Amino acid sequence: MIKSELIQRLAEDNPHLYQRAVERIVSTIFDEITGALARGDRVELRGFGAFSVKYRPSRLGRNPRTGDAVDVSAKAVPFFKTGKELRERLNEK
Repeated sequence: MIKSELIQRLAEDNPHLYQRAVERIVSTIFDEITGALARGDRVELRGFGAFSVKYRPSRLGRNPRTGDAVDVSAKAVPFFKTGKELRERLNEK
């Protein structure tokens, strides 16, 4: 599901809200999660999961085409860990 599909489904499920209001709500939630991760905070949504940031140190990599050594700089990457309730719903039979 992409963002526009999420907005469409939420708008259909909540006919008392305008679609542009739903779009603003979804964008605000995503912006808040992004901002928190950019500050290095952890975002936990009970029953769904937790977003956090993992830091990868710099390392020496290889260019697969030439085999030359390449310096790969340190970086922060987003990480998502599913919550117990989500895992159970995905694995129920």
